[in-house]
Amino acid sequence: MTYCGNRVDSLTIGDLTAMSQSGCVLRAENLGRSVGEVVLVRDVSFELRRAEILAVVGPSGSGKSSLLRLLNRLDEPKSGTVYLEGVDYRTMAPRELRRKVGMVIQRAFLFPGTVADNVRFGPEQRGEVLGSQRVDELLRQVGLTDYAQRDVSNLSGGEAQRVSLARALANDPTVLLLDEPTSALDEASKLTVESLILSVVRQAQLTCVIVTHDRQQAQRFAERVLMLDHGSVTKSGTVREVLGA
Repeated sequence: MTYCGNRVDSLTIGDLTAMSQSGCVLRAENLGRSVGEVVLVRDVSFELRRAEILAVVGPSGSGKSSLLRLLNRLDEPKSGTVYLEGVDYRTMAPRELRRKVGMVIQRAFLFPGTVADNVRFGPEQRGEVLGSQRVDELLRQVGLTDYAQRDVSNLSGGEAQRVSLARALANDPTVLLLDEPTSALDEASKLTVESLILSVVRQAQLTCVIVTHDRQQAQRFAERVLMLDHGSVTKSGTVREVLGA
């Protein structure tokens, strides 16, 4: 097995740590999942270094969201595994894994209460208290200055999606998964939120995987593209190689 181009079967923990520090963050190896006779994901492999952005594209039903859910074990792979900074994620507690691999989904799911309540949710699950200053800083990053005490029931779709992003960032993730993060928004909100997400991801140097049906969004977001059809990779490479940009 290779780890960002290196054989790992004979490497020590120190070697893996050194490679992690050099930038290799996420590796999916031969991931597969099926439900009954239906194959959702078939033998998908890829690897990403620190701050790389991968777009996963393909038609509806091609397995894009199913693949994304395998990357933080929201669904369990039937074959293959994922390595996060050189560690097989099957050895990690699910809560710790999902802290390190944050996720923003198509429609923001917010808990009743204030914006600040939602941003603090993840750290609170680990017994950590996120101070008001940190909450305000996270909200500033996503363009929601002075929103901390607003009730989430009064937010627009774009504002709710920004809160969802701030909530993911509150966990200090290493990897951010984005599942069609702007497809539920109107065009104006879509471009605003997309630009903001991209700015935050680049500023924090997050390794990122975005699922999108929008080829132009993939071109704007990513350096690399994985194209799926019926759960299998049909093409992978740079944006230019896969999408002809």
